[in-house]
Amino acid sequence: MVETSPMTDYDAEFDYIVVGAGSAGCLLANRLSANPDLRVLLIEAGGKDNWFWIKVPVGYLFTIANPRTDWCFTTEPDPGLAGRSIIYARGRVIGGCSSINAMIHMRGQASDYELWARATGDERWLWGGPGSPGETLAIYKELEDYFGGADEWHGDRGEIRVERPRVRWKILDAWQDAAAELGIEPKEEFNRGDNSGSAYFHVNQKRGRRWSMADAFLHPISQRPNLTVYTHTQALKLLMDDQVRADQRRGAWTTAQHRATGLRVLKDGRTVDIRARREVILSAGAIGSPHLMQVSGLGPAGLLTRHHVPVVVDLPGVGENLQDHLQIRSVYRVQGARTVNTLYRNWITRAGMGIQYLMLRSGPLTMPPSTLGAFTKSDPALPSPDLEWHVQPLSLPKFGEPLHPYPAITPSVCNLRPTSRGHVRMADADPLTHPKISCNYLSTDVDRDIAVRGLRMTRQIMAAPALARYRPEELLPGPQLVSDEELMQAASELGTTIFHPVGTCAMGAFDARGLPRSPTTVLDTDCRVYGVAGLRVVDASAMPTITSGNTNAPVMLIAERAARAIVD
Repeated sequence: MVETSPMTDYDAEFDYIVVGAGSAGCLLANRLSANPDLRVLLIEAGGKDNWFWIKVPVGYLFTIANPRTDWCFTTEPDPGLAGRSIIYARGRVIGGCSSINAMIHMRGQASDYELWARATGDERWLWGGPGSPGETLAIYKELEDYFGGADEWHGDRGEIRVERPRVRWKILDAWQDAAAELGIEPKEEFNRGDNSGSAYFHVNQKRGRRWSMADAFLHPISQRPNLTVYTHTQALKLLMDDQVRADQRRGAWTTAQHRATGLRVLKDGRTVDIRARREVILSAGAIGSPHLMQVSGLGPAGLLTRHHVPVVVDLPGVGENLQDHLQIRSVYRVQGARTVNTLYRNWITRAGMGIQYLMLRSGPLTMPPSTLGAFTKSDPALPSPDLEWHVQPLSLPKFGEPLHPYPAITPSVCNLRPTSRGHVRMADADPLTHPKISCNYLSTDVDRDIAVRGLRMTRQIMAAPALARYRPEELLPGPQLVSDEELMQAASELGTTIFHPVGTCAMGAFDARGLPRSPTTVLDTDCRVYGVAGLRVVDASAMPTITSGNTNAPVMLIAERAARAIVD
């Protein structure tokens, strides 16, 4: 166990310390250091992002489950997954998850932000538009550098590059036609507030290379003299005292009895204390941020006491409310279709893919993990889609294993609004011990029912006339499984994460006395931690409810709003 006893002196002082150089941390470092009078420290447990496979889009195959770039977490055995424990990738490198993720640019839907506004009492989270107080669409436009130029939906002066995919597949075009035959119509793009329909995903790439949030926000400002970046530096403990400045008694800090004063880290093999004159900001993600809070004495009192951690503030919501998207993979063998499986079968076609990428920055090596998406409702009475498909022109037994030796596709369906809730809890008091991650997938009747509906709808699409010429043959879950019970068991055995954990330090509403209205609320709408002045959590853990799709873009929304609240 790392020794974390108090030290007599601080080794360095900064105005702001940002923990985690992932998506949110890179933006915060950019915005805060724009003021030359402020000294900003950004710390990252991993190393630099200059590895070849980070920049090549298909390189996610080599960065996930690799300790060079990934925390290599695994979940606790999950009853909802037939007792399986699964890989739970989280970025451990400059750029964080944006250096290893699917690169899919997905804002979510307007209905997602209605839930956020309701949870926080802050109408600024609403999507926005004429006559609406919402700021969400406007902020997304300001952050964006959109390939098609500025219009009513997009901006082109921001840092986040958004482009079309650089490869198309006839088998996916046919899948899109088949979905249309069931009423899921093709559309130009997602990200306009209602994602109903199907389209090729837009991606965070620039001329065929991954465009991480480090590329967008950190690397362009790396020479600022007031910005310091520590890599290979592990946060161990938040440092706090009982003196709270009057000017910090605002929002969630109104009733604060403690103040964050700095951070204890492990750097170059020794323990170092760093002072934060203004704030400590946690951007370590939905797993890392609550874990650091718990080992620092901020969290459920029973959990802390059980592990002999002194309780600084009893915060029942820290580590709770974990939400994630579970995708259920179906695999169909096809005939007469070009897929990644067929291209990868011999060295000639593999070499051709490499040459195409090096010469033209196009082709399969630019492909994100999922290429085509589709959204629809599991129940027509719903106000917005709650099902999404990620359709891949490839198949494999499971992630990390070789592709199947025959042409096949993988249409995976997921429930966008799961009602199951999990948690992240420290395993012991040692900050270097990985926390226990319990997702509790498919633990509610609603989620189980939607899983079965999703599998049945996948079958309907695959049986549509538009795909008939490819003679699709269901391999997984298998045509012999017919009953709801059989399909539910298949969902348990086939389901896996899309790596979208959120909600473990959720924003919520506060009453006139400054007290949270819900015991699970950890943050106010400006991401300030209840009970500890000078401490914020700005990352996916702040989401009260999960958004409809990939979560990187919503994290950037949260980070931008938090940055504005800090500098105002």
